[in-house]
Amino acid sequence: MLSVAVVLLVPASGQAAKKNWNLGDRTLKEGSKGHDVKVLQSFLNRAGVRTGVDGAFGRATTAAVKFFERAQQRQVDGKVTRLDVLVLRDVVKNGGAVAQAAGTGGALPSSARMPAQPAPAAPAAAAPLKLGPGMKATVGSDGLAVAPVLAPPLVQQVIAAGNKIATMPYLYGGGHGEWDDVGYDCSGSVSYALHGAGLLEASMPSGGFMNWADAGPGQWITVYANGGHMYMVVAGLRFDTSGRSGAGTRWQANMRPTRGYSVRHPAGM
Repeated sequence: MLSVAVVLLVPASGQAAKKNWNLGDRTLKEGSKGHDVKVLQSFLNRAGVRTGVDGAFGRATTAAVKFFERAQQRQVDGKVTRLDVLVLRDVVKNGGAVAQAAGTGGALPSSARMPAQPAPAAPAAAAPLKLGPGMKATVGSDGLAVAPVLAPPLVQQVIAAGNKIATMPYLYGGGHGEWDDVGYDCSGSVSYALHGAGLLEASMPSGGFMNWADAGPGQWITVYANGGHMYMVVAGLRFDTSGRSGAGTRWQANMRPTRGYSVRHPAGM
């Protein structure tokens, strides 16, 4: 009887068998290649760190990743894990700035380096709040909100607190460990402003605001929240981290679609 040996060729590793990785499927590091590396490089550029987009994780991409990690106060190892991808996506979505990391060691090559800027300090005492006419706030040329003269004291206090951090960088998790931070994420920003008026004792994540206070829009203050993002409207101005990258301030005169958000407001506001 003739016996036939069947040999199955099995790739040495799962990574070798797969060619079209999605970003976040595997940990990326120097030497990695593929579609997910190309997406990573594209996201780094959108986050403000210039690097080539060629699908090859080389020395320049490593430097860019370390630059981003340093800016977001994460472990600086040049590797991109699934959690790092979540942070990067969040920063891109919310307009996170990374230029403050320049000059802190391990700088990018000159072809990819962002302009050096000093690291931002924690919020300082706010200047006297400006008051304008009517019931709708406006945004000044300095990026700070001008409160309407008819706004109740609590509303003026929320605006004054928001002004203290309006132009500070976006930092994933910022504002949740301590009130005076070097950057703030979406819920950390709203928490800080509400805390400044005594409307919130401790910072909360965006999901926590979905059932906060009273349901529906308020006359002066309305909070919009879902599991992934949140912002608020105060006296007709949107206070939102996602608008910061374009205008340099969290205060925005334009509104955004509210579908998919839970709508809440402080009692009486």
